[in-house]
Amino acid sequence: MNNRPYFQPTNEQLDKIGNAIVFLSKTIPNLSKTKILKLLYVLDEFAISRNGVPFFNLQYKVWKLGPVPESIFIELSDKFSLSWLAKYIGTSIDNDSTYIYPKADFCDDEFSDNDIELLEIVADKFKYTTAKELIDYTHRPTGLWHTTAKESGLLEYLENGTINSTDILIDMGLLVRHDERKRSIYEHYIEEN
Repeated sequence: MNNRPYFQPTNEQLDKIGNAIVFLSKTIPNLSKTKILKLLYVLDEFAISRNGVPFFNLQYKVWKLGPVPESIFIELSDKFSLSWLAKYIGTSIDNDSTYIYPKADFCDDEFSDNDIELLEIVADKFKYTTAKELIDYTHRPTGLWHTTAKESGLLEYLENGTINSTDILIDMGLLVRHDERKRSIYEHYIEEN
């Protein structure tokens, strides 16, 4: 696993993340913070599994509620810290839950045709899935969150709420470990980026 410093998006990454969240928030009703954090992970998971190339190439940490891109969690948690996503989205709080709403029109400049197709697949597949159901999906025994938490000896502590977060990163390359071609593509992409 590589330990990159706190995520600082390039302009291209920011546009892709911001516009992906705009797309999802326009497509999925009542998009909560928890649900968008899971959907970002699902997009990376689907993209890597499909062709070996990450959708965003974000770092996901093993937290109680699943894989979490910490820097985006922080951005969405405090209305005053919504600095680099502010031109794309806003947040509102209702009954102690944070919801995402679009502030801009979706721009597809940073997306390939394959990216658009994946966005549509994920939006369609999970449109009416609750945040809790998405947490269960990311916690499935065959998933990377579960495997990483178990191998780190933290699964029980995360599941029973003894701890809520860790600094342990999920190795997304494990998604393609049994496919030599995709693994090579993934490793090359990570080296270059």
